[in-house]
Amino acid sequence: MLALYRSLLSLYPVAYRDEFGDEMLAVLAEVQRDVRKKSVWTRTATSVRESVGLLHGALLEHYRAVTGSNGFSPSRRTHMRSEFRFPKATPVLMTLILLAILMAIDKARSIQFSGPYPSPQVGPLKPAELTIVPALLIVLVAASVAGLIGWAIVFALRRSGTHRLAGMNPSQTRNKMF
Repeated sequence: MLALYRSLLSLYPVAYRDEFGDEMLAVLAEVQRDVRKKSVWTRTATSVRESVGLLHGALLEHYRAVTGSNGFSPSRRTHMRSEFRFPKATPVLMTLILLAILMAIDKARSIQFSGPYPSPQVGPLKPAELTIVPALLIVLVAASVAGLIGWAIVFALRRSGTHRLAGMNPSQTRNKMF
């Protein structure tokens, strides 16, 4: 089966095959090892599925290489388009959900007034009970202090020379050690 997979991988564009070919073959070999002890039907279904996937992937990569587009599918629903972000059924489902919520609220009102002792009404709130503004100010100050501390740490690290590590390639330094 790996020979078939290698031949199907040869259908991919050269740049794609050079970048991902070895990894794809390793994954396909692992899949073959996993299904080796299973039934003939399972092995056949897996081989067909993987072969069709490789053919489809090769077709997609050639299409992408020619057009620069990532989308090639008979079903237009599999790819996000910028001009249309939701399925057409979304407004209908949202309306049904809104109606269900309104019916639940109406049912709750009928239950509330069906009992012998309805709950007493809550009076107007006194200005002394409004404590949301001081709480929001405390949260804003705490978030500002946390942001300032984070910025100071990043600034200090940048000033200490850690930005030089960005150009370092760990795989090259590891090979030099051994």
